[in-house]
Amino acid sequence: MSTSNGTRPSLPKTQEEWRKALDELPARTDKIPAFFFGHGSPALAFPVKDAGAMGEVWKTMGPTGPLATFLKDFGPALLKKYNPKGIVVFSAHWETTGERLVTDYGDENPLLMDYYGFQPELYRLKFKSRGDSALSQRVVQLFKDAGYLARTTSKLEARGEDGRGFSGPGLDHGVFVPFRLMFGEEFTDIPVVEVSMDSSLDPQKEWALGEVVEPLRREGILVLAGGLLVHNLRDMSSFSEAHANALVKEFNQAILDAMTVADPAARKEAMVNLVKHRGFRSAHPRAEHFVPLYIGAGAGGADADVKILSAIYGAPTFAFDP
Repeated sequence: MSTSNGTRPSLPKTQEEWRKALDELPARTDKIPAFFFGHGSPALAFPVKDAGAMGEVWKTMGPTGPLATFLKDFGPALLKKYNPKGIVVFSAHWETTGERLVTDYGDENPLLMDYYGFQPELYRLKFKSRGDSALSQRVVQLFKDAGYLARTTSKLEARGEDGRGFSGPGLDHGVFVPFRLMFGEEFTDIPVVEVSMDSSLDPQKEWALGEVVEPLRREGILVLAGGLLVHNLRDMSSFSEAHANALVKEFNQAILDAMTVADPAARKEAMVNLVKHRGFRSAHPRAEHFVPLYIGAGAGGADADVKILSAIYGAPTFAFDP
């Protein structure tokens, strides 16, 4: 979307700007917005003493970069605005084929440290949270009612490989790494339940998953979908706006342009067509970090407005139906 003089609208890229955007979200509990958020990477949890050695490429993603700063503002704003009864979260790091899995981990959610080759401190990270069986079962029932195979998964069932050398259950790092910054290392007042996305990575199928959980927003549940809108580990320069190639930067701008289309139907078409953009594969050799965007949008509802809360390069955050 362009302004009347043909220029693009100003987007929140600084702390002052994104705090203003967060402040402008209406406080409501009758229908909490759905959100896509840039969930970052393990670099968010690097010791601050190591941040200076991370190099230009990782500055955005590091513990002192803009994404970490935004997440520390984002989490408290969500709690203050919406006072949610629970959090249902989708992550780019959990996909399943043929059925939806929903965590039901009881009094304490374990952590799946599904990353490899990092310094020892990253395998000692803490994030204490709890699940809620009633919420897990509610999510499962919504999927069953919509015609999906769905079930809960417990602490007794491994869901992935852990960098500490075993297979295990748990919230993956696409959840607990940003949540530590958003909500603190101990966060037990509000239950957290994670749901798997569809391994097809098809935009329409992921959008439909979001539509299934949309009713939760009227039940006091905060629905979050986390990923990154630029994620190419084969080209580390792509993570830095200053160093990314022109095609990746063009794609990043195309995302923001699509999100600012006013008409919901036209916006959906523009969003779905992003996977056909000539820069898409330069930004995403595989689409798993991109498609949570569609889950968040689907959870926002068919006629949802969109508010860009932060336009941090490659890791923006959007509110659907704010």
